[in-house]
Amino acid sequence: EGTRWVMWFGDGKFSVVCVEKLLPLSSFASAFHQATYNKQPMYRKAIYEVLQHRAGKCRWAQTRVCVGRSVGARVGGAPVMVWGWVDPGGVTALARAPLLTLAPTRARCFCVECVDLLVGPGAAQAAIKEDPWNCYISVGPHVGVPHGQPPLSFPHPRGPHERGAGKGGGTGGDRAGGLCACAWPTPLAPAGLLVLKDLGIQVDRYIASEVCEDSITVGMVRHQGKIMYVGDVRNVTQKHIQEWGPFDLVIGGSPCNDLSIVNPARKGLYEGTGRLFFEFYRLLHEARPKEGDDRPFFWLFENVVAMGVSDKRDISRFLESNPVMIDAKEVSAAHRARYFWGNLPGMNRPLASTVNDKLELQECLEHGRIAKFSKVRTITTRSNSIKQGKDQHFPVFMNEKEDILWCTEMERVFGFPVHYTDVSNMSRLARQRLLGRSWSVPVIRHLFAPLKEYFACV
Repeated sequence: EGTRWVMWFGDGKFSVVCVEKLLPLSSFASAFHQATYNKQPMYRKAIYEVLQHRAGKCRWAQTRVCVGRSVGARVGGAPVMVWGWVDPGGVTALARAPLLTLAPTRARCFCVECVDLLVGPGAAQAAIKEDPWNCYISVGPHVGVPHGQPPLSFPHPRGPHERGAGKGGGTGGDRAGGLCACAWPTPLAPAGLLVLKDLGIQVDRYIASEVCEDSITVGMVRHQGKIMYVGDVRNVTQKHIQEWGPFDLVIGGSPCNDLSIVNPARKGLYEGTGRLFFEFYRLLHEARPKEGDDRPFFWLFENVVAMGVSDKRDISRFLESNPVMIDAKEVSAAHRARYFWGNLPGMNRPLASTVNDKLELQECLEHGRIAKFSKVRTITTRSNSIKQGKDQHFPVFMNEKEDILWCTEMERVFGFPVHYTDVSNMSRLARQRLLGRSWSVPVIRHLFAPLKEYFACV
């Protein structure tokens, strides 16, 4: 209590810092030190990363908020920004003469200077010459968006006419408005489909690259053959992608063994299983929409936080984005800090638990068993990861004796339904190995939740 683990911008290292020393980002100007910035390259790099991170938090406004002035309006799912400089009631504006339009439901005003700033130089003059002039809310493929969206970073929701069983504007022609997903490579691929189903998202097709027989068996049994397994990701070609696609969601998470600094024999990003990241990168580029195809397209890549600084940097460079660090301890009874790269909407929003999340270990235990800890440390594929602390205590008391976590209890800790991995007479260690490679279900639900605004729901 009173301290927090902090990841430092610049070198990406972690350390414990007193809460009293933590400042809000609004204190950036007063905390900035010009002399250090001039002399220290690492400090300069950290400043750049801070500003990039902060800039990323306002990008949604650049592509999702209309520049019109209309109190309380929401058009096409996009909120209308209420500008103080332009008053539709006729009050004198602080800016130059505003642009006026008569929308089907109400009149709207646009600040000329804001239109030039947000839409582009000369946009206001071009609008003035139009007669009649339709405002940016009323026209265009992305209603309420004053300028073009980046191709991958900020997709826009499908309109209501696309969320049902209509045409999903992609290269695949006529198809349902549901989601088509592929997972390669990914830990316990059924977890992704489980979350999509829990959210009520219609999944038309779910393809997974998996070589673990136990994981394949769990997926086949729990999802009644709804997952199409395609074997080793290295054998998937561009022809396969064209045959199985188009895809709306690409998820993956290469094995962490050769990336985690906990493993002294790790081979890094460019050797061993670390190289599977580049298979994800290759297939991500094969699956993304071609030029002119503006359908929503999302992707997510996950890996451990405890990786080398150079590996994290290289992954970020290839994916052209910085990761978000999310720890499952906020929504579950276990610590599980992971990096997530992607373009899912709202990835940076705070992680909030729901009424169904089990936040304490005691909530995950069977009757008659008592938790010695409120949360357990990260559960991995190794059996001794269940033991807690330096003294390696078992986490549970039962009949006045210490005990390990049962498989059903571990499933609750990860957010899976009880007995989810109980198939094919699988041993306890085999089930723990599956769970140790898996994602935390509440975390993935948090990340996938905004997709309900883009795809058909059932």
